[in-house]
Amino acid sequence: MPKMTKFRAAAFAALAAMGSLTVMTHAPALAHDHKQSAKHTPDIVATAKGTGVHGTLVAAVQAAGLVETLSGPGPFTVFAPVDSGFAALPAGTVDTLLKPENKATLTKVLTYHVVAGKVKAADVVKLIEAGGGTAMIDTLAGQKLTARLVGGKVVITDAAGRTSTVVQTDVKTSNGVIHVTDGVFLPA
Repeated sequence: MPKMTKFRAAAFAALAAMGSLTVMTHAPALAHDHKQSAKHTPDIVATAKGTGVHGTLVAAVQAAGLVETLSGPGPFTVFAPVDSGFAALPAGTVDTLLKPENKATLTKVLTYHVVAGKVKAADVVKLIEAGGGTAMIDTLAGQKLTARLVGGKVVITDAAGRTSTVVQTDVKTSNGVIHVTDGVFLPA
């Protein structure tokens, strides 16, 4: 069994600020505009709105009342599931989560996708390698994600044992970075 590396969000953020020797292969761009003006790079929420593949995520962030937080100064790292990742959840899950009476549960699910600090893909890979193949990531929800390299890609396992692959990395925002995932993380 690989050695498990545990770290706090602050340590994660500190490592993100350091240079890295490892470069992660980027998946083809989905719909992100990497020709953003240097003067005006959109925040996390505005960037997600503009992708064309994060409509469900944006609706969920709005329903949870997290727009102001994720548009704030941060920095944050967001593992952003694409719409097809939400669609793969059991029937009715998204509709149930979006109901006002389930706001606390929705907030817990969404903050399970957020890490304090700006953590680039190379930093995640470096942490996985330093951990002998596994890195434990602390999220703002107070629960951990497990990251591993599988076939050269970062695969994240959530508390429910579900795996999602990071399909695009290092999408710049004014208040952090987005890593696009093909699935939704579910907390315990």
